[in-house]
Amino acid sequence: MDLQDQLKNLFPEHVSEEPIATEKKSDIWMQDDPIICKYEKRKGKPITILEGYTGATEDFKALAKELKQQLSVGGSFKDDRIIIQGDYRDRIMSILKDKGFNVKRVGG
Repeated sequence: MDLQDQLKNLFPEHVSEEPIATEKKSDIWMQDDPIICKYEKRKGKPITILEGYTGATEDFKALAKELKQQLSVGGSFKDDRIIIQGDYRDRIMSILKDKGFNVKRVGG
């Protein structure tokens, strides 16, 4: 039983004026140029770097946070780059393509 069903049980005479959107619309700006997804090793540990986003910095930070949550890994946002700990190029590319981004794999 979800929240909507519980509310209907508590307030049966209430009529909702707005339909509840089940699909979340992305408010991140889409660009024409592809985002570069590359792999490096720093101090012997693999990292995945995303760069080349030309939109607002806040949108890119929100994308970094979402990617880290979906992959359950650590990472950071520095110098207009997203740095993800580990080699997750394939998974990151599929997530970004599902969101509608153009992604280009560089190296390997």
